[in-house]
Amino acid sequence: MKVAVLGASGRAGSEIVKELAARGHEVIAIARNADAIPVADGITARRGDASDPAALAGLLTGCEAVISALKFDVPPATLLFALRQAGVGRLLVTGGAASLKDEEGRRLIDTDAFPEAWKPVAQAGIDFYYALREEQDIDWVFFSPAFNFVVGPRTGTFRLGGEHLIKDAAGESRISFADYAIAMADELETHAHSRERFTIGY
Repeated sequence: MKVAVLGASGRAGSEIVKELAARGHEVIAIARNADAIPVADGITARRGDASDPAALAGLLTGCEAVISALKFDVPPATLLFALRQAGVGRLLVTGGAASLKDEEGRRLIDTDAFPEAWKPVAQAGIDFYYALREEQDIDWVFFSPAFNFVVGPRTGTFRLGGEHLIKDAAGESRISFADYAIAMADELETHAHSRERFTIGY
């Protein structure tokens, strides 16, 4: 499959790029700093700015899907416009955990334990997710990582869920970028979710 990855030089994006290329996909890896994009067979690095929808559309043309590992400083309307202009009908978004629910059904961002300093960035991710829920044309998914999204080994062992935060036996919610990339590539290939959110954790 020919797929574009936005934010391809970041910690999540670079792992997604490597996972897709290892599976034989043709990856158009896009980042502002193209020199930081992983180098391997099947990866074509492109310099691009997602805040410029017209230019981005040119980079996305011919792709079957787009995976966004961008921060939430690019409005969803801008990204969706670029996909429409490029004729790409599928978007997979590396989401945030703040809108996931705890055991009592409360959003994490609304709990006392949620760090105050994280709230502005977290709210931007929530706003992005809620905007996607209004989208009717492009087939999207919002893939929320665990609360702790960390550098770690590629184990291939994890659990998937829906609206609720996943915790391990010790009560910790955690996933490595490498294992998250496995699940993102699986979703690309299996198309198990459509216009919904799902999540991951150990």
